[in-house]
Amino acid sequence: MDLEHNLKVIRTRIAQACARAKRDPDSVELVAVTKTASDTMVERLIKLGQHSLGENRAKAGHLRSEHFPQAKWHLIGPLQSNKIKYCRNFDLIHSLERLKIAQLLNEKAKEWDKQVNVLIQVNISGESVKHGIRPEETLSFARALIDDCPNLNLRGLMGMAPHVKPEETRPYFRALSDLHAELRAVVKPDADILSMGMSNDFEVAVEEGATIVRIGTALFMEED
Repeated sequence: MDLEHNLKVIRTRIAQACARAKRDPDSVELVAVTKTASDTMVERLIKLGQHSLGENRAKAGHLRSEHFPQAKWHLIGPLQSNKIKYCRNFDLIHSLERLKIAQLLNEKAKEWDKQVNVLIQVNISGESVKHGIRPEETLSFARALIDDCPNLNLRGLMGMAPHVKPEETRPYFRALSDLHAELRAVVKPDADILSMGMSNDFEVAVEEGATIVRIGTALFMEED
């Protein structure tokens, strides 16, 4: 596996998608998903200049953040109440979907004397196997989050399209982008992050307005 080559290819594809959408490539942040990567690979990524890294599990992310504090760590997987204690070092939590979890995280953030950056996860595909709140509940959830959780800083939305052909994901990403615009217009203007797009569909997500893409498989795959 040529990690440097794969990283360069992904960054080029992001830049090309930005060009098609007439966007600045610097407006899209690549989060490398390291759940299957060894510590050696993580160290290599950091040396290659890839400092935004994501983990699916809070405890694993906590351990990695302690070992590699020079990176910016993202929690991209579901957050359970018994794992909140591991969230102190995350730069951004992508997966809030329950007010109770948000309130418990807020209490911990108070203890840590910090504000924790969070995204609301929206189930844009409507699939029962996907996490996230329903799109029509997003604005009311956002308002409750802001009112009840002063130590959480709502930064935007996250969502996952169904696993279909890349072009078929476009309506889902467009709908989430529209919802994000509405969130900024009527609830929180500075909630400027839209996390959507993974290895299979990140170019379409970028064309539809993603500011963060989360990529693991395409980064760590072997060349044919």
